[in-house]
Amino acid sequence: MRLGFDAKRAFHNATGLGNYSRDVLRILQARFPEHEYLAYTPRPGRLAPAEGPRLRAVGPRGALGRALPALWRQAGIVRDLADDGVALYHGLSNELPAGIERTRIAPVVTIHDLIFERHPELYPAIDRRIYRLKFRSAAARARLVVAVSEQTAQDLVELYGVPPERIRVVYQVCHPAFHAPADPAADAAVAARLGLPTTFVLSVGTLERRKNLLVALRAIAPLEGVSFVAVGRPTPYARELAAFVEEHGLGDRVRFLSGLTIPELASLYRLATAFVYPSLFEGFGIPILEALAAGTPVVTTRGGCFAEAGGPGSAYVDPRDPEELREVLAALLADPARRAEMTRRGRTHAARFSDAAIADDLFRVYEEALA
Repeated sequence: MRLGFDAKRAFHNATGLGNYSRDVLRILQARFPEHEYLAYTPRPGRLAPAEGPRLRAVGPRGALGRALPALWRQAGIVRDLADDGVALYHGLSNELPAGIERTRIAPVVTIHDLIFERHPELYPAIDRRIYRLKFRSAAARARLVVAVSEQTAQDLVELYGVPPERIRVVYQVCHPAFHAPADPAADAAVAARLGLPTTFVLSVGTLERRKNLLVALRAIAPLEGVSFVAVGRPTPYARELAAFVEEHGLGDRVRFLSGLTIPELASLYRLATAFVYPSLFEGFGIPILEALAAGTPVVTTRGGCFAEAGGPGSAYVDPRDPEELREVLAALLADPARRAEMTRRGRTHAARFSDAAIADDLFRVYEEALA
């Protein structure tokens, strides 16, 4: 069977939707090598999905599609999908091309989150209108909608009126590097190269307002001797974080890093004493799963999707209460036995999100959509 995928993010996004797209293509090829996988991208990119004998990158063929790649991805691709004999097309990043529902091709779409609806104050008005149009349209036209968490599934029902019987929750996986056994030599080399302290609290994710790192800084500031390392692409919000660090004299205890490789990031998780993720809202929260897989105790947000990612072994706090976060972190940092127990339970929970299990769940969605 020939399966098609919207692979723009796989070729062009280094994090988030790009990681999800690459992971889907990687685990499906490994689990179901008897099928063909066509990764459609409007233009070549510096990134690439995991290569395999059954994976092929496909771009616009005609002059118009090459001249207007965005238009090709939104509509013109449908003819190419039909010409290629694609049986099912999976929109991996909240979108489906116009008109695909009028073909014999089975359309499936993954909706990652509706954060822009839950927290409109975090998004420009024009972005909210575009997202709403695309997401609503894709959810309405897909045979089945994949939600990456029960939280997203509930939001689709409540906010967009998508019938529950058309939604399937299929969780995400994280890169195998985070599940890999510790490599003390590699970890020590990363620690030396980055000048990391022996004990530190880690956070991973774009430095944006929704990730709520100012609360983490307020919680950690009074904890003498506790260092904090935040890894993520900076946005204008990062200036507020830097201003807080300077105002409170935390320059020797707080580090902001970006541009790390996946192996380097895996080392950071293993080196960290604890991982904190006080985000206001997520579709799933993949850094939580990465931390658990790497064996790092997690403190994250109470409510929403966070317990789905964090499982029963993580600690949960009010993301708007730095005092509660401080108390939980202080107790955790002072209790090696508790950290060891959280690590054990976290790894057990993370094992549920194996490549094989998630690939099987996803392929069952495909079979149902084709039927």
